[in-house]
Amino acid sequence: MKRPMLVLLTLVALFGTVLLANSDVLPSLLKIEQQATNPWTHLNLNNQPKNFQFAIVTDRTGGHRKMVFEKAVRKLNLMQPEFVVSVGDLIEGYTDKPERMQGEWAEFQGYVKDLKMPFFYVPGNHDISNVSMLKDWEQRLGRQYYHFVYHDTLFLAVNSEATPGSKMEKLGPDQIEYFRKVVQENPKVRWTFAFLHKPLWRYGADGKGADTGWNDLEKVLEGRKWTAFCGHEHKYVTVKRDGNDYIQLATTGGASKMRGKEFGEFDQFAWVTMTDEGPVIANVLLDGVVDLDLKSDLDFDVKMEEAQKIQREQIEEARKKREEEKKKKDTDKKAE
Repeated sequence: MKRPMLVLLTLVALFGTVLLANSDVLPSLLKIEQQATNPWTHLNLNNQPKNFQFAIVTDRTGGHRKMVFEKAVRKLNLMQPEFVVSVGDLIEGYTDKPERMQGEWAEFQGYVKDLKMPFFYVPGNHDISNVSMLKDWEQRLGRQYYHFVYHDTLFLAVNSEATPGSKMEKLGPDQIEYFRKVVQENPKVRWTFAFLHKPLWRYGADGKGADTGWNDLEKVLEGRKWTAFCGHEHKYVTVKRDGNDYIQLATTGGASKMRGKEFGEFDQFAWVTMTDEGPVIANVLLDGVVDLDLKSDLDFDVKMEEAQKIQREQIEEARKKREEEKKKKDTDKKAE
């Protein structure tokens, strides 16, 4: 009797050791046979309920390149983030003509309606470049700035264009007060993200945010862990300020020389995984995400290149026409 009992106790101890070596608690959804030696590292699956992933798209204007943002939508649907946030400059704008505003917004919203997940708008200078465009934004999308909380994480959608048409960027006291109240109402979130269009931390009289309202927002957020994302410059740059990451994204189809990573010039979306230790941030280049249907992916790239070739020819033709008109005016003036 002693020997069977000894064998049983040995097996129980061995099985317990195996469990501890692989995972304290085997995930309830995972069905797998564990043995004394197993062909895996451990079974602590990277699936914590509070961890989530979202993406950030950046500038598509200033002379947008055809079909690039449409390509980004395709890639985002492949990657399946939980939601997508923008940092502004979604349409070319800079117009008072309602029909042009309507056309540009219809085009852009035609893209984002194809996303399989929510899309959160943030205004850029192209989107609300004058009072008429600001009114159109408010009628079309409502608020210029807002917030939301998801999985104990605070998201601030900030309007860096509080005075449309002004060359002086300033958040304004109403916006600062709004975010002050939001922060006070959410004192114990595990992280805070701020999304805005222009890198206000590099603007102002001192080049560090003076007179822009950014320093006031920093004071509002003082003492908490947070990260800021912006666009506008069409160049990827990161800085750390008071221990916080400020990330200026490149482009998602906006004007760019596209000289590559060395120059911070590439088409991208940022990919953020939120964890209890903070955000894990990656930059996903659009060409780095390939459809399962390789032919479909290649066909899209061919169509995009053809569309951009026509676009470049049209731009060159328009430039030559302007030069000819200028020469004619100069000649007519001399003749007079």
